[in-house]
Amino acid sequence: MDLLAYIPSPSSGVIYLGPVPLRGYAFCIIIGVFVAVWLGGRRWVARGGRVGTVADIAVWAVPFGLVGGRLYHVITDYELYFTDGRDWVDAFKIWQGGLGIWGAIALGALGAWIGCRRRGIPLPAYADAIAPGIAFAQAIGRWGNWFNQELYGKETTLPWALKIDGDADAGRVAGTYHPTFLYESLWCIGVALLVIWADRRFKLGHGRAFALYVASYTVGRFWIEYLRVDDAHHVLGLRLNNWTSVVVFLAAVAYLVISAKKSPGREEVVEPAAAEDGADASGGPAPATTTETGDGAPAGSGGAEETGAVAAEAEPSKKP
Repeated sequence: MDLLAYIPSPSSGVIYLGPVPLRGYAFCIIIGVFVAVWLGGRRWVARGGRVGTVADIAVWAVPFGLVGGRLYHVITDYELYFTDGRDWVDAFKIWQGGLGIWGAIALGALGAWIGCRRRGIPLPAYADAIAPGIAFAQAIGRWGNWFNQELYGKETTLPWALKIDGDADAGRVAGTYHPTFLYESLWCIGVALLVIWADRRFKLGHGRAFALYVASYTVGRFWIEYLRVDDAHHVLGLRLNNWTSVVVFLAAVAYLVISAKKSPGREEVVEPAAAEDGADASGGPAPATTTETGDGAPAGSGGAEETGAVAAEAEPSKKP
């Protein structure tokens, strides 16, 4: 009996939930966002934050991230939308695929900064909490490329090769190729687990868990990008995203080193309002109150000597 010698591609990129059509690419993105918010929320609460804060800030970060990811893709692949024979309206069809992680992180960070500022919490602490969740979200989102039969690698006959159906309109040639979507998905899972472990082991704070995620991801993205065969701009013989990976990696490593020197350790308080709530509910001593005596002096203001003197005057004499 012959074993399956390749990974099959879906015959359609649309999933039907009953009568409702849902594109596989969009479905993967949605599931990834939910996982990121869920895990980020658990990590945030474990750090001393409030329940629901991560989700509230995600309301800002996610739309900004989607816009940023799409903008990066459209700008770096403008010829797909703004050259002869192309329809610029397709630039808005995000469900057909095309999100650049670099733009998504950049504008997503801007949205998160706005949300954090409104809540009065530090962005680096928030970034540390959601870093592993973002990596897991990327791992899930990459399966959207599988549904769309896109962003695969060079031809190969390996047992785990990805079978691609021919499509002249999409520029696809039938064959078996490296499943770069799967490579990146597995790499992102590894990155998420690495960040979780390192955060527990070294108590990373002040944005260093997020920087570790960025640095680790770019290492994998560099070699995975090298395998891809889709059209891309090249600079000095390397794909644009390879150069982006190098620059972002160096920036993340620099941040790790500088931040560790300037702000060692981890933030003691990540959400001031949550810390205040915890103090109020802890049952600690109530603040001292001031009660005036008959002569207008605050009670208890005389210290131990005054108290002793008053007690001595009030006590009946024991002398014969």
